[in-house]
Amino acid sequence: MTFTVPMMLFSLLTIPAAHQDAFDKDIFTTASGNLEITFIGHGSLMIRFDGKTIYIDPYSALADYSKLPKADLILITHEHFDHLDPVTIDKIRAKDTKVVLTEKSAEKVFDGIVMRNGDVQTIIGIRIEAVPAYNIIHRRENGQPFHPKNHGNGYILTLGDKRIYVAGDTENTTEIKALRNVDIAFLPMNLPYTMTPEMVADAAQAFEPKVLYPYHYGDTDTSRIVALLKNTEHIEVRIRNMK
Repeated sequence: MTFTVPMMLFSLLTIPAAHQDAFDKDIFTTASGNLEITFIGHGSLMIRFDGKTIYIDPYSALADYSKLPKADLILITHEHFDHLDPVTIDKIRAKDTKVVLTEKSAEKVFDGIVMRNGDVQTIIGIRIEAVPAYNIIHRRENGQPFHPKNHGNGYILTLGDKRIYVAGDTENTTEIKALRNVDIAFLPMNLPYTMTPEMVADAAQAFEPKVLYPYHYGDTDTSRIVALLKNTEHIEVRIRNMK
């Protein structure tokens, strides 16, 4: 297991978050060109590949999206306000933008493509797989899960020869642990809503992504996941500013 510390491209303290260059970025080489991931924060990512711009869970509290590129594809993992922000979607949506979302999310966003758990579609030339995202243990005071089964999606995107998994809000479910051939994984680590570092480690050790980013981690101590996976071969843990 290799651990890499975050490398800020520009200081977030001195450059407004509205600018694309204010965020951390990582670039991966694929058989079909470079894959660039921009870490906007929380559960929000921007991915650029093959001339296309992809957003996942864009959220206006994190950036001025009117100053970011228009989207070719937007993916919404579930209906909670910090993942589904209709105002932000409108800012980055163009005439031909495709929006992929859950059935519950479609109640708030018009003209989207609904994907249910287990669905597989190819949209704008990108293979998208919808992976169940839900709680097993963590529940509200009334006993209901924070994220009920069949409400949320994680997504696997195939970009060139790389498979990227963005889990959404979930715990270490059997469906996640059954995944294979994932190159880059984003797993949530914020309590009490998603996973503890121990749950993230359990999931990662089961499906062994080549690169693991804990994300949507709030105030969780990210050094814990680094320690838990320090002796796990073939998983590189990268910590980026994804509180």
